[in-house]
Amino acid sequence: MSGERHGELVVVTGMTGAGRSTAAKELEDLGFYVVDNLPPSLLREVVQLVDESRGTEQPIAVVVDVRSGSFFQSLQANLAQGATGRHATLLFLDCADDVLVRRQDAARRPHPLQGSGRLLDGLIREREVLADLRSDADLVIDTSRLNVHQLTEKIAEAFGTPDSTRLKITVSSFGFKYGIPVDADFVADMRFLPNPFWIPELRPHTGRDKDVAEYVMEQMGAAEFLDGYVPVLEGVAEGYLREGKRFMTVAVGCTGGKHRSVAMTEEINRRLLASGYDVKAAHRDLGRE
Repeated sequence: MSGERHGELVVVTGMTGAGRSTAAKELEDLGFYVVDNLPPSLLREVVQLVDESRGTEQPIAVVVDVRSGSFFQSLQANLAQGATGRHATLLFLDCADDVLVRRQDAARRPHPLQGSGRLLDGLIREREVLADLRSDADLVIDTSRLNVHQLTEKIAEAFGTPDSTRLKITVSSFGFKYGIPVDADFVADMRFLPNPFWIPELRPHTGRDKDVAEYVMEQMGAAEFLDGYVPVLEGVAEGYLREGKRFMTVAVGCTGGKHRSVAMTEEINRRLLASGYDVKAAHRDLGRE
């Protein structure tokens, strides 16, 4: 794992189809301010704007592709002279031509330099344009045999910090009558527990209130569920990290998203925090009734 990367400038370039978009998304997840398809001649101006608006410690990543054409000479000059005032890393993503052809065919997009010729003709021209940049690159990653997860893992290894590469977990309550959250990785159903809604003195309160939380936790099966479910989430979280995933969403539902799911969400959040995870609780439908 690399050390702190605050204030760094990463310039991402490489062959069309080699994974620039994937690299940019991962850098964004790692906390970089990402600018896509930047004309290299504007590099200093972008860095200055970010320095003024977000501070000089904000890491920046800019993606430059072959459409920038002759501006590449400006990019090389700026990097060589240290014109941005930041430590700069030039990342070049390469890939075998046959793999690039398959990827471009699958995407059904023409190559920006192929003109009226073949896709392979465009790739040949692109390699000629990018040859000097590739030779100057600080890091070259060949993505020919990498899937998306493997590429993001390599980007995280090269540019991540211990904090930015931690898995971020969101545990969110919801009400089934409003629909299951579409972004949930896991869904747990708390409707096997008695509903505090039917107890007059608890009905106005929520699962964040002590009396409701205690009532839910005292019910048969509540403790057993938590003792079994939280270790499962911890095991999956470690697997997510190994596969390069940085976010996990756990949805905990009950009928209306007010009592049982809220209380259990808070308790799951508390237990994961105690285990050292970067976790936050959210309540999608609380107050909706």
